[in-house]
Amino acid sequence: MTFREPLLLLGLALIPLAVLAYVVAQRRRRRFAVRYTNVDVLASVAARAGWARHVPALLAVLALAALLVALGRPERTVAAEQEEATVVMVTDLSGSMFATDVKPTRLAAAQAAGRELVDELPRGFRLGLVGFGTRASQYVEPTTDKARVRAGLQTLRFSGKSAMGDGLELGLEAVRTPVTDETGTPRRLPGAIVLLSDGASTAGADPITVAERAKRLRIPVYAVALGTARGYLEPKNPDGSTRRVPVPPDTATLQEIARETRGRYYAAPDAQRLTEVFKAIGTRLSTRQEKQEVTAAFAGGGLALLLVGMVAAMARGGRLP
Repeated sequence: MTFREPLLLLGLALIPLAVLAYVVAQRRRRRFAVRYTNVDVLASVAARAGWARHVPALLAVLALAALLVALGRPERTVAAEQEEATVVMVTDLSGSMFATDVKPTRLAAAQAAGRELVDELPRGFRLGLVGFGTRASQYVEPTTDKARVRAGLQTLRFSGKSAMGDGLELGLEAVRTPVTDETGTPRRLPGAIVLLSDGASTAGADPITVAERAKRLRIPVYAVALGTARGYLEPKNPDGSTRRVPVPPDTATLQEIARETRGRYYAAPDAQRLTEVFKAIGTRLSTRQEKQEVTAAFAGGGLALLLVGMVAAMARGGRLP
């Protein structure tokens, strides 16, 4: 919980003062009671009162605390549905995506998971598609036409090296592309990048440097590491024989990108997990965290406690505590 006017919470210092004043008043009352000579009557009255005589005062203190908290204008963070945003999928197309540790291949699993993300995002979201191999290319510019994105996913093909930084850079530019509203005024929507990669960057710009720019622009990157440490390729040698080349995902770089941009990192060692990850990302992007003021709840609770305390005091002795 946060507060819009936190300095006003200094008023809570009145609570211990109020408790101290009540304790002093009770001791003074006991001192005066000793002057009364009929001890038997005093004992019977005290037995009937017991701890219940302190209830009205306790309720009054709690009411004061609630009202003082209300002065600070408390807020809670809630998940609200987000109707508009720009999301760009940045997908690795390097040769390592041909590995079969994720069935049927890493690329085929990425295409299937991409379709899940398309289905999960709200209708009003603009979704784009960028692929990177030796160089980065925009397959689909951000659009609300989800059929175009599905068709674009089907056109992804393996493409040499891994220019992860270039792919991120192109994704950033796509996210920042303004849209024009009904009045013809351009504006930028909230944006995010879903980066899927299965290996280290081997060409183009440094992805960490691009991630630092994404942080400055407040564009989170949700980084997904596809594949396992056991993944490998078997390219042919000139003599026709094959050799085994390990292609493990570069988890360290992807974790750093997610951390730098205040996004989130996911590991996807198989196709099922990859689909679950993309569904989770779709759900996460469909909502936004916003502050909701709950001053009325504290004020109402304070007034209710005060009223109950007054009723209890009048019922016991016909006077307020």
